[in-house]
Amino acid sequence: MGLERNLIRRACETYGVMVNRSQPEISDKDLYDQLALYTLELRDPEFIHQHIVDAYAVQHAGPGTKPIAIVFGLIGLYLYVEKNFTGRQVQRVHMQLAKHNRKWTAPAIPSDQRATIGVADVLAAPPGPMRHAMIRRWCESVWQDWQATRSQIAALARTELGVAP
Repeated sequence: MGLERNLIRRACETYGVMVNRSQPEISDKDLYDQLALYTLELRDPEFIHQHIVDAYAVQHAGPGTKPIAIVFGLIGLYLYVEKNFTGRQVQRVHMQLAKHNRKWTAPAIPSDQRATIGVADVLAAPPGPMRHAMIRRWCESVWQDWQATRSQIAALARTELGVAP
């Protein structure tokens, strides 16, 4: 854990995240907020921000996570990783799905979540194309943890959105 804490602290200091030295640990949420600020400031037409929202929500899903957050996040990752949707396209899909007045049922959270990439890794990559590539790798890593749900998510995308599997 000490090595991970040092990696996070080094990434924060290198890329301008405010580090409170009295706090022994910087949370993933703090790092996510910094990454969100970065992606929102891009104002890019592809809207890469949507991908970090989905990756973070799914990677940090737990018993208290709302089913809609898990389902929408998984659909977003599926469409990005497997169908090459842009963040803007995924955002529109989320808005379309939100119009359906239905109760969403989340798949079981994998007990062996082990994504090899997290927010700290993304922030450690230099801003620009290298960080954007790391965002893609992060999404792929998180999606890999949820492969047991792939057929369920693909079926949902097909029935609700008309996306071919």
